[in-house]
Amino acid sequence: MSSNSPEFQDKVEGQTELSEPPLFRVLLHNDNYTTMDFVVQVLETVFNKKPAEATQIMMNVHKKGMGVCGVYPVEVAETKVALVHHLARENNYPLKCSMEEM
Repeated sequence: MSSNSPEFQDKVEGQTELSEPPLFRVLLHNDNYTTMDFVVQVLETVFNKKPAEATQIMMNVHKKGMGVCGVYPVEVAETKVALVHHLARENNYPLKCSMEEM
């Protein structure tokens, strides 16, 4: 069976080009209660950051009020935000995590 039939070509040519899905930044926000060690632990476990990078992001959160944890498609970003909130509540921290479209 050949895929070069006219009927097949018409279906392929009639399709629109797919675009890349939008990407979202995941952000951690500073607060006066969550420990720096916990923020580093979250960055290492949820965002797969190496200790040095996790520490750098944590310092951005501490000094600038927020830090970028990564850039992901919407479903991945939503999952990571939810996981951070779950871990924070489980450990009695008010750590806030959000996402914004790029």
